[in-house]
Amino acid sequence: MTLRDDALATLRAWSAPDAAQGVLRTRFVAHLERAGDGMWRSSYPDHITAGALVIDGAGERVLLNLHGKARRWFAFGGHAEPGDPTLAEVAAREAREESGIPDLRLVPVPAQLDVHPVPFCDPRGEVHHLDVRYVAIAPPAAREVTSDESLDVRWWPVDALPELEPGMVDLVGIARSLV
Repeated sequence: MTLRDDALATLRAWSAPDAAQGVLRTRFVAHLERAGDGMWRSSYPDHITAGALVIDGAGERVLLNLHGKARRWFAFGGHAEPGDPTLAEVAAREAREESGIPDLRLVPVPAQLDVHPVPFCDPRGEVHHLDVRYVAIAPPAAREVTSDESLDVRWWPVDALPELEPGMVDLVGIARSLV
């Protein structure tokens, strides 16, 4: 099974929690059905990405990164790489690499879908990430490390978050319901 096949199976099987998420699921599936390279950066202007919001086991803090290019606080995530076997593994790898926490526990079912423009992603112009978001739970003694892709990585209390996009705020609520 290819990564694209896994992503299609994952998205087709996913139960969207509401109509808006259902519309996005339909868009993501249609994208992968028509674009053979839909998982890769070569798919322009849209491609599938995956990531994870890292939360502590008590559901009281989330780990966010200050993205180096966007200069905003986000969950961890990014592009698929040739060795990634599944969409969930893309999310898990990105979360491990960008957080510096090797033993995260990924909830294996997508938590949320999001589409966002990333004008800095491609010199041809505006690109859209069709982002499949998961939740990863950090072990109690986890120590974060700031990667080269981030300006900062920091734990935030869920009741004192930095300015986030509305979808990220919703994802924090979803993550809290999963721990």
